[in-house]
Amino acid sequence: MKILFVCLGNICRSPAAQGVMQRLIDERGLSDCFELDSAGTYGGHAGELPDKRMRVHAARRGYNLTHRSRPVHESDFEDFDLIVAMDDSNFSTLRRLAPTVEQEAKVVKMIDSCRQHPYYYSVPDPYYEGASGFELVLDLLEDACAGLLDELCESSH
Repeated sequence: MKILFVCLGNICRSPAAQGVMQRLIDERGLSDCFELDSAGTYGGHAGELPDKRMRVHAARRGYNLTHRSRPVHESDFEDFDLIVAMDDSNFSTLRRLAPTVEQEAKVVKMIDSCRQHPYYYSVPDPYYEGASGFELVLDLLEDACAGLLDELCESSH
């Protein structure tokens, strides 16, 4: 299964989601079953590494974020089985960009897979926040990625 994680600039939330999910997949011995990538609805950071603050906070939890930012392409809707949006704005943009109704149905919200954080309606952008914003994003992503992986494994059986 091919999964694309999407946020605005592809320098904070979506590369972190990719890193969190990859570790969960590796820990469960499912590396052969999944292919992950991330992208942004805004292409202004194309080619950049994730935000240094996100890399530092992620590294403290054992994640090494090395993805280079890229914008979402129309071909992503064909190439990926699931496109996971970090917030309502990303979700709306992705659904609008989808070439077909079938491809629009591939777009889901990351927060919908959270189990431990019921009071959040999106994964907030930590870009203008302090350290606590980056930690919150990682908490939400660890929760949501575990939930999503469980959902995907359950639905494949």
